[in-house]
Amino acid sequence: MSQQDITSLLTPENRAEIDTWIAKYPPEHKRSAVMAALRIAQDQNGGWLTTEWMDAVAAYLDMQPIAVYEVATFYSMYEMKPVGKHKICVCTNVSCLLRGSDDIVAYLNKKLGVKFGEITPDGLFSLKEVECLAACGGAPMMQIGHTYYENLTPEKIDSILADLK
Repeated sequence: MSQQDITSLLTPENRAEIDTWIAKYPPEHKRSAVMAALRIAQDQNGGWLTTEWMDAVAAYLDMQPIAVYEVATFYSMYEMKPVGKHKICVCTNVSCLLRGSDDIVAYLNKKLGVKFGEITPDGLFSLKEVECLAACGGAPMMQIGHTYYENLTPEKIDSILADLK
């Protein structure tokens, strides 16, 4: 597959969005936009990255594919396998743990019928354990999409999930 064919995976709108990130850096450092480009590609591909999508990012940014793979596999915000329509990221770091994240995880496991790394049978939700989302004052907390939900209780979770269906 040619470089043109690979980069054509990205929509014109997404290439334009990547270009706005590229413009933030000196021309010789356009690869600095790799994290934003991966996020944009992941969003376009339903929430996860395949080798083909990472190759498209590499080609668009004139990078070696391995350099893009290294970034994508290092950071936890990138997914290498399919996720649910709503990816629920639950913080289990010390602040959240001390404020009951283990109870929140148990509640979500029971309510959704899935464990970390799994997708509900209807494809609506997936559950992911994350190390820290930097919202310790609102522990326990979770992130769905770009939204933080803090001071969680089973009742709050029921309300949040009902709004997402």
